[in-house]
Amino acid sequence: MTLFFRLLVPLRQWYVAGWVMAYLLALPQSGQAQVLSPRTDSAAARTGPLAAAPALVDSVARRKRRLRLLIGGSALSYGVIYTGLTTAWYTGERVPLHWFNDLPEWQQLDKCGHFWGSFQESRGAVDMLRWAGLSEKKAIWYGSFVGFAIQSPLEILDGRDPAYGASATDLAANFLGSTALLAQQLAWHDVRIMPKWSFHLTGYARQRPNVLGSNVPERWLKDYNGQTYWLCTDVGAFLKPGNRWPRWLQPAFGYGGEDMVYNDDGTNAAAGLHPYRQFYLSLDVDLRRIPTHSVLLKRVFYTLSIFHLPAPALEYNGRNGFGFHGLYM
Repeated sequence: MTLFFRLLVPLRQWYVAGWVMAYLLALPQSGQAQVLSPRTDSAAARTGPLAAAPALVDSVARRKRRLRLLIGGSALSYGVIYTGLTTAWYTGERVPLHWFNDLPEWQQLDKCGHFWGSFQESRGAVDMLRWAGLSEKKAIWYGSFVGFAIQSPLEILDGRDPAYGASATDLAANFLGSTALLAQQLAWHDVRIMPKWSFHLTGYARQRPNVLGSNVPERWLKDYNGQTYWLCTDVGAFLKPGNRWPRWLQPAFGYGGEDMVYNDDGTNAAAGLHPYRQFYLSLDVDLRRIPTHSVLLKRVFYTLSIFHLPAPALEYNGRNGFGFHGLYM
């Protein structure tokens, strides 16, 4: 169990990554609420309002069961993970709560990770609350801040660790991720601009494996040189109805960084390294838009939609200018 938590926590904003994956896979079909009213209405039309009453009562009871299951399961999972962190990871010296400004570090890629994680956790929460039968308004408002609620308590643990410190900018990134989801749900009741993540292995981890990862799973989580964060736009949703733009094909704008072995630029420069930012223009496949009748595939596609798939990409950075990748991971 200790090894499990040590594997998940190196990027502390991802400490619930495994739980989120299972959480999204549990979503019904495409993640949207199941509509029960048409069947009830048709039954009422055939047999009258009295015959429809048992079906309505059964529908209400089903929704209550789903809500209890969702709240109970989420609370239990969160409690187990949070308790595991306090007993298996944050086991060293404790100091009074203090703050640390880590905004200049890692070219702000860790903030992108906080934003991405909070957004995706909130997205799953909104759809799960819809499935549980909450009204659209409650599902959006309550669910949108689940990501912020899940990730932010880690700042308390960090704030009492002498090696870290609570980060106001981490909290801000968590909040922005949740509010970005909220804004889209209020405007469109859907996600049209999706933050995604991709990763490729780099050689930097070998220079500092204790920080950047000594094996592949750790490098996925810890090596910022290999991480790219994307914003993928559902162009078809903004066009007039009947347009021919394929909804599954989306332009993607990416951000990354390289030449980072240490967290701050000064230490990197002393080691002969000069971190720089990378900007990408690519295409993405929105797996949610691929038609399928398989409930399992819908759940898998919904879950995998948090990742940017390999595709050709145009890169620009201040060191080398423009470059093209035939298949960028």
